[in-house]
Amino acid sequence: MFSYLVRRLFIGLITLILITFIIFGLIRNMPGSPISTQMAMVDPGKELNPADIERMRKAYGLNKPWPQAYALWVGNVFRLDFGRSISRKQPVSRLIHERMGPTLILSISSLFLTYLLAIPIGLYSSARQGKLDERTVGTILYMLYSFPSFVAALFLQIYLANKLGWLPLYGMKSDGYSSMTGAQQTWDIFKHALMPVICYTYGSLAYYSRFIRANMHEVLRQDYIRTARAKGLGPINVLVKHAFRNTFIPLVTLIGLTLPSLLGGSVIIERIFSWPGMGQLYFESILERDYPTIMGLTLMFSILTLAGQLLADIFYAMADPRVKIADH
Repeated sequence: MFSYLVRRLFIGLITLILITFIIFGLIRNMPGSPISTQMAMVDPGKELNPADIERMRKAYGLNKPWPQAYALWVGNVFRLDFGRSISRKQPVSRLIHERMGPTLILSISSLFLTYLLAIPIGLYSSARQGKLDERTVGTILYMLYSFPSFVAALFLQIYLANKLGWLPLYGMKSDGYSSMTGAQQTWDIFKHALMPVICYTYGSLAYYSRFIRANMHEVLRQDYIRTARAKGLGPINVLVKHAFRNTFIPLVTLIGLTLPSLLGGSVIIERIFSWPGMGQLYFESILERDYPTIMGLTLMFSILTLAGQLLADIFYAMADPRVKIADH
C-alpha cells in the first residue's frame, strides 16, 4: 500500500507540473495582457507611453520570458506564495479563501440532496422494473438529465423571482444583511442559494439515479440473488442487503471523483445568479488576464482532480475486499 501511494504521488506530481506548465504558457500567449485589459476598463481612450508600459510590465513580472516566469512561479508556490492578484490587488490565497465558502454552500448542499434522493429513487426503479411508474420515473429522469442547467436557471428566475417574487433574483445576500440576526442571515442565504442549488442538483440527481438503477439491474441478474430469493428472503432484504451492497461499490468510486466539483463551482450557474464563488472568480480572472489568480485556481483544481482519482481507487479497494492494492 505504501509503495503504491508513493508511485501515485510521484506520477501525480509529474502530471501537475505538466498541467501547470502548459496552462502557464497558454495564458501568457493569449491575446491581450493585464495592462491593456486594465486600461481598457479604466479609460479606453487613454494611451500610455512605452516607458510607463515597461515599468508596469516589470512591476507585474511580465518582462521575463514565460518559461523563466514559470520557474519563478513554481519557486514561490513551494514557499506557499501564490502571488498577488493583478486586478484586485490582493493575495491570491486570500481571494480563493473568500470564494471557497460560497461555492461550498452550493456544492455540499447539492451533493447531500443528490445522494439523499438518488439512492431511494434508484432502488425504487429497480424494485418496480418494467412497471408503468418505473418507466415514468425513468422518462422524467432522462428529461432532467437532458435539460440544460442554464435554461433551468433562467426559467427559475422568471417564475420564482420575477413573477411570483418568492425568491431573490440573484446574489448571495440581501441589502441590510449585516444588520440581521444570525437566524435571519441564515434564512437570507438559504433563499438566495435555493435556485442555484436546484440547478446544481437535478442533473446530478438524474445521473446518479440512472446509474444506481442500471447497476442494480445488472446485479439482480446474478446467481447469488436468485439463491437468496430461493431461500425465502423478502424482496427488501434481497434488494437492500444483497443487491445494493454490491451496487454501492462503483457508487463509492464516484464520491472520490466529485472532490474537484466541490470547490470548482459552475461558471455558468454562478454567473447567471451572480454568486460569488470559485467558478465566477475563474471566469473573471480569465477576462481580466489576471495571471496569478488563474494559475492559483488551476493549481488548486489540478490537485483536487488528482487527489480525487487517488481517493476513488482507495475507496474502491476499501469497499470491495476482492480488490487489493499491490505494493510491488
